[in-house]
Amino acid sequence: IQVVQSGAEVRNPGASVKVSCKTSGYTFTNYYIDWVRQAPGQGLEWMGRIDPEDGGTNYDQKFQDRVTFTADTSTSTAYVELSGLTSEDTAVYYCATGALEYWGRGTQVTDSS
Repeated sequence: IQVVQSGAEVRNPGASVKVSCKTSGYTFTNYYIDWVRQAPGQGLEWMGRIDPEDGGTNYDQKFQDRVTFTADTSTSTAYVELSGLTSEDTAVYYCATGALEYWGRGTQVTDSS
């Protein structure tokens, strides 16, 4: 199983950012895609997950107003979109599948403020 994420992003405060997570090596709809982030000097923070089979989502309460998970079964790719960026959103964003067994390398998202 391979999990490949999109490259680093820099955004102005208040902007939105969309990170992709392309998977291969398994049936995409068999596992949830979890999204986790890690801010500088902080621990891992679970953001939520999406079920690619039916698009069902589960957001951590902290993110449910600003985060959208989507999944494209035709390309086995999941996406997270975060709106209203602030300096507190500067972090490395990870996707994981296979019940958190297989992880991407992370995508650095930086608020330019």
